[in-house]
Amino acid sequence: MDNIIEYGNPDADIILIQPTGDHEQESLADEVALIKDMSDTDFRFIGYTVKDWNRDLSPWKAPAVFGNEAFGDGAADTLSGILKFCTDNEKKYFLGGYSLAGLFSLWATLQTDIFAGIAAASPSVWFPGFTQYLEDHEIMTEGVYLSLGDKEEMTKNPVMRTVGDRIRECHSLLSARNIPCILEWNRGGHFKEPDIRTARAFAQLLHLVSVT
Repeated sequence: MDNIIEYGNPDADIILIQPTGDHEQESLADEVALIKDMSDTDFRFIGYTVKDWNRDLSPWKAPAVFGNEAFGDGAADTLSGILKFCTDNEKKYFLGGYSLAGLFSLWATLQTDIFAGIAAASPSVWFPGFTQYLEDHEIMTEGVYLSLGDKEEMTKNPVMRTVGDRIRECHSLLSARNIPCILEWNRGGHFKEPDIRTARAFAQLLHLVSVT
């Protein structure tokens, strides 16, 4: 049985889905409360727990960019698990998350058209090969929210400091394909207020994409 955490109205027509790790679960209730404060949309929220963050959310294998933990290729299995909760065609599904979960969400919309919108807060678009993959595949969604901290591209890490250029490329590519897209810049680095940033991502996405 997939491990999920649920909030909101179980009968709502709008379903927000967020892949989440153990490090985020204590703040999910606060995040959901913030989404409600920022949006007047009735929704059901599903936090889909992943066991291994670097493996379960990575679309393909890649070497470690910090520490010794490399990236796996478990995204396809994770997406299969999430799609089990997206079987009612009368409802609208939105996928999003923070950091690697944001990258996963962008990747997912290149695999399926089930998600009406993608909320990618500080997504790990520095991930090797991702922006080229985005360019080479069809983007199957109605809208995308992107954000980044204004200090994230100032890191000394040579891979991760490309994130600013990469997210600008993502925004330009989405816009060129006429996908409604927001790119917002938050104050601070990658680890500042991730729950607030993710809540804003979902709330802004619900304003961007028609939910009626």
